Amino acid sequence: MPVEEFVAGWISGALGLVLGHPFDTVKVRLQTQTTYRGIADCIVKIYRHESAYCLAPFDLIKVRLQNQTEPRAQPGSSPPRYQGPVHCAASIFREEGPRGLFRGAWALTLRDTPTVGIYFITYEGLCRQYTPEGQNPSSATVLVAGGFAGIVSWVAATPLDVIKSRMQMDGLRRRVYQGILDCMVSSIRQEGLGVFFRGVTINSARAFPVNAVTFLSYEYLLRWWG
Repeated sequence: MPVEEFVAGWISGALGLVLGHPFDTVKVRLQTQTTYRGIADCIVKIYRHESAYCLAPFDLIKVRLQNQTEPRAQPGSSPPRYQGPVHCAASIFREEGPRGLFRGAWALTLRDTPTVGIYFITYEGLCRQYTPEGQNPSSATVLVAGGFAGIVSWVAATPLDVIKSRMQMDGLRRRVYQGILDCMVSSIRQEGLGVFFRGVTINSARAFPVNAVTFLSYEYLLRWWG
């Protein structure tokens, strides 16, 4: 059922993105900025001073938009650097060239390549562990397995997610890092090893509900079409 699986995956993935986007915004802010005292402080300041942004199709544009801290549509305040995803993409292309649109792409690839395997292995392993032979996993099993698969994969991905976010923000005003390795070394030197797990709490908080909903909707859509 390749068509049904594609459509089910697309719908469940979209639901996961919508549910997880607010958490992802907080995570990126904590990873790339030092003006917040913690998760709650970050959430309160974003809610108080800024409106929500539309989902961007590219991770770089998403991160740039999430890092805008200028209040929108307030008299006397400076306008945001980017007016939206299309303006953001055009501005990056104009100011940083075509390569600027792919800033952080290697870090993104290194982050996702192993964690996708961890993600599905964890989900399948938990489903098989708690599902009787010859039966489909229950809704509770799918929710728990999907949620924990998300947490495990994001704990593994967070160190490179920090590097990715920093590489994507690099070049906004001036170049700081010469590459992934330089970003890692500079981050360790200035902030210690703990910097690689900045945002792991909000990543985990986001990962459980997002991936629980993603897998549950995926499994139910397949059963409905099957």
